[in-house]
Amino acid sequence: MGFIGKVHTYACTVLPFYYSELPFRVKLSGVYDRTLTKAVQAKEDYGFEFATDCMDDILLSSDADAVCICLPNYQHAECVLKAIGQSRHIYCEKPLAASLDEADLIVKTLADKPLVNRIVFHSRFFASVMRARQIIDEGRLGRILGFHVLYQHSSNLDKNKKYNWKYSKQYACGGALADMGSHMLDMIYYLIGEYAGIFMKTQIAHKTRFDENNALRAVDVEDAACIVATMRNGAVGTMQVTKIAAGSNDEFIIEISGEKGALKLNLMDPNWVWFYDNSLPDAELGGYKGFTRIESVQRYAPPGGSFPSPKLSGGWLRAHVHSLYEFLNGIYQDSPCKPDLIDGAYIQRVMAAAYESDRTGAWVQLE
Repeated sequence: MGFIGKVHTYACTVLPFYYSELPFRVKLSGVYDRTLTKAVQAKEDYGFEFATDCMDDILLSSDADAVCICLPNYQHAECVLKAIGQSRHIYCEKPLAASLDEADLIVKTLADKPLVNRIVFHSRFFASVMRARQIIDEGRLGRILGFHVLYQHSSNLDKNKKYNWKYSKQYACGGALADMGSHMLDMIYYLIGEYAGIFMKTQIAHKTRFDENNALRAVDVEDAACIVATMRNGAVGTMQVTKIAAGSNDEFIIEISGEKGALKLNLMDPNWVWFYDNSLPDAELGGYKGFTRIESVQRYAPPGGSFPSPKLSGGWLRAHVHSLYEFLNGIYQDSPCKPDLIDGAYIQRVMAAAYESDRTGAWVQLE
C-alpha cells in the first residue's frame, strides 16, 4: 500500500462519479502492507474491510473477485501466480515480472484460464492517446516510416537523494527502462505494432548513494537509456527514457510520421493531439497545410465523459481511472481486456532484448 496502491484505491472509489449509471460497484475487501500500521491506516482512511501484513491473507484467504498487485517489481510474478491459482482476476502493475522466464511462466500458467487480467500500461488510456490510435487505425498516417519517443523525469538528478529499493537490480529488476521505459515500449507497440530489432545504451549518473542509515550503497540500475528500434512494419525510430533530465517532471513526448501524415502528443499536456495531413495540397501562403490541434481533453466514450465536463483538462490520474474501469467492466461483462498479461510478457521480452543489447554492445533481433 505505497503510492501506486493509493492510486488504484482512488480509481476504485471514484468510478461512480466518472461513469454514469455504472452497473456494478467496487467493495474494497482487504489491504496488505508489510508494515501493519500502514495497512491499518489505509483501512481506516479508504474503507477496506480488513488490513494485514501477510500477503497470503489477500491472495489465498480473501473472497475478493480481483486483486491489484502494487508491490515492488521482484514480487510481481509470485503474486500473479498465486492469484491465478486462486482464480482471481488480476490487475498487475508493470513490469509484469523480474525476468523473461518468470513472464513466460505466467503466460503458460494463465493459458485457458477464464480470468480477466490487465498489465497496468495506463498511458494507453489518456484520451489523447486513444484519439491518436483512432487516427492511425483510420489510415490517416498511411504507411508509418518513423517515430521518436522521449520520456523524462528529473527524479534521480540529485546525487544526494537517498538510496532505496528502486536503485537495486535485485528488487527493481531494472532501472529507468523497467520503471518508465516499459510504458514507452508499450506505447509504440500499441500505436505501431511489434518490434523487429533493438539496440540500447544505458547510463548511470551516480554510481553510489547513501542510504537512510548513511551507509554508501552501489547503484546497479540505469538512470537513463537510449534506444534505436526497428518495427515489423518497417518503421525505424529512436527512444529515450531518463530520470536525470533537469527541468522535467513527467514529460512523455511521442512523434510518429507516415507517408500520408504525422502526429505528435505530449502527455504532460494531454489535452491535445497534433495531426498533420500531408495529403492536403500546397497553396499560396500555405493553404491549409500544417499541424491541426485536436482537442481530445476528456471526451471519453459513454458511459464516461459526463463527469467532469468533457471540455475540462485531463491528466495522469484520469488515465488510471479509465484503465481500471475497463478492467472491472471486463469482469462484470465477462469479457477480456487489453493490454493483458500476455502484452506485459511481450514487453518483458522487448526489455530483455534491450538489456542484452546494452550488455553485449550488439544489435538484437526479436523473434
